[in-house]
Amino acid sequence: METSGKGKGPVGEKSSAGPRTASPDMVALRRRDQRRKWQEIGLFTGPALILFALFVVFPVASAARYSLYKWNGIKKFSDAEFIGFENYARALWGGNDPATREAFKTAYTEPFWSAMSHNLLIIVASMAIQLPLALMIALVLNRRFPGRSVVRVIIFAPYVISEVIAGVMWFIIFDPNGIATQFMEAIGLHAPEGGWFESHTWGIWTVFFIVTWKYLGLAIILFLAGLSGVPQELQEAASIDGASWWQVQRRINIPLIGPTIRIWVFLSLIGSIQLFDMVWVLNRGGTQGQYSTIATFMMQFGYFRHDVGFGSAVAVIMFIISLVVAVFYMLTILRRDNDNSETAR
Repeated sequence: METSGKGKGPVGEKSSAGPRTASPDMVALRRRDQRRKWQEIGLFTGPALILFALFVVFPVASAARYSLYKWNGIKKFSDAEFIGFENYARALWGGNDPATREAFKTAYTEPFWSAMSHNLLIIVASMAIQLPLALMIALVLNRRFPGRSVVRVIIFAPYVISEVIAGVMWFIIFDPNGIATQFMEAIGLHAPEGGWFESHTWGIWTVFFIVTWKYLGLAIILFLAGLSGVPQELQEAASIDGASWWQVQRRINIPLIGPTIRIWVFLSLIGSIQLFDMVWVLNRGGTQGQYSTIATFMMQFGYFRHDVGFGSAVAVIMFIISLVVAVFYMLTILRRDNDNSETAR
């Protein structure tokens, strides 16, 4: 009988269960795996990061630098005058010089806030009109009926038409002598005085109508994609229990496509802030800025009026607004969806 603790006794088991020391071969293998992992990360993300730095970070940094100078974009930048944040002050409250503040308010500040209000109106109208309209059409198109595929293609068709073609087409339709004016007169109504786009009241709503026509199909297709992922068994069980069609939509389909709706809202917010091409084609935001946006306002001053410093300041303001909205939305509204997706993995 052994009592010394050597061999198979308790003392021997304790000594064999102590901390293990990795062999040199294992350490080398782990280092090689780590090195290979970082090489793969660098290989696949490196080109994208280079392009991002070249086409996003560098232009934003350049715009921020130009915004601090009084520069017309024609003479050398080395000859530009450094004026600090004066371009931002001109856009927001008319500048810091009392002698020119009132004149700058009329020339810069009021058009800037007018353009900003148009962006805000488009955002609010998109949430109040486009969202429920697209959701209702998607719920109807989710039902089976003859010709459903054809209807889906027709609704999505405006989205694939280029903004230039669509803008020119609607500009002709809403011409003072166009089809829209003739239709209004045929039913006994009067078109806006001076034309649809020249009216300070109807101009922005006419543009919103065109934007809705152009981008509503994308919202419908996104919602239909979300509805296709809703389990059919849930809808059938609810119908068997006596739920009406609307109750099935309200209690099952709409809540389950919540993440898709929130993604569309995010895309709509950013798209409304950066809206440019369609508005620009429609007479550059109006002869008096009736429906100008921040982007068209920036283009007017930065390029056509050769005030690159001021235009760069407007671009930086628009970038900051988009960034704040995007980060806030990601951290609040979309955070729950991201957490759920991580939990499901």
